[in-house]
Amino acid sequence: MSRIDYRGLAALDAVVDHGSFDKAAVALSITQSAVSQRLRMLETQAGELLLMRSQPPQATEAGQRLIAHYRQVRLLESALDGAERYGAGRPELAIAVNADSAATWLQEAVTPLMAGGDCMLHIAMDDQDHTLALLREGRVFGCVTSDTAHVAGTTATPLGRMRYHCLASQDFAARWFAGGLTADAIATAPALDFNRKDALLSRFIARTTGYQGRYRHHSYASSEGFVRFLEAGFAYGMAPHLQCAAQLAAGTLVDLAPGQVLDVPLTWYRWDIQTPLTQALSDQVIATARRWLLQADSAS
Repeated sequence: MSRIDYRGLAALDAVVDHGSFDKAAVALSITQSAVSQRLRMLETQAGELLLMRSQPPQATEAGQRLIAHYRQVRLLESALDGAERYGAGRPELAIAVNADSAATWLQEAVTPLMAGGDCMLHIAMDDQDHTLALLREGRVFGCVTSDTAHVAGTTATPLGRMRYHCLASQDFAARWFAGGLTADAIATAPALDFNRKDALLSRFIARTTGYQGRYRHHSYASSEGFVRFLEAGFAYGMAPHLQCAAQLAAGTLVDLAPGQVLDVPLTWYRWDIQTPLTQALSDQVIATARRWLLQADSAS
């Protein structure tokens, strides 16, 4: 593309961000036909398909690259122009984190920016193995992830290790795991996963018992609710030490494999964009996470 059509990029970004052409039209204060026309012109200029007209619409790989470029430009312009041009008088930043980070240390990290009203912060949540995909697609400026893949145009900073225990209520453990965490018990006891992407429990089971078969499981995509379900005796599952230390001390949860833990290294990825806001956000995320998470020199 010899010259980028930023009106077309704005339309592409809005359709993907809002999930439909009509909502994108409302966000851009134009008609739906104008959104469609701008997209067609952008695709003609690019010489390839940029948006899959699915429900909801999805950017192609080329479209994702253009969205990432557009959002990077917006961030840079917001730093130059003061912040009057975007959102409700403030620049916008989007990040993606895993739910367990969001439930523990993230609020402390973002408090300075959000309390000061310096920007509008949009926080997306996904499994820690999958948040990097949102960065690649240009949907977020930065992400907390367990992935270690190289992504061009980004900087990756290790944050530390989030430690997980395999837990259940005392009554549940007595009923289903009286003989310990064995393959036979795993095959029959109801487990609890966060969602269908959650592989923590299967990884832990395979590593500690060698069992790699199927297991019955519920799913509940709420980090805070997850621990409450375990306490209620509905199932067993993996929970971060940051969330369950008090319950372990009180005895409302017990460790099904004492001395066995699963440590998940987390990394902060961000676009290589230097503005006061992006730098402040990255500094806060890194410093806060390192206060909460286990570090390389921490005792195991």
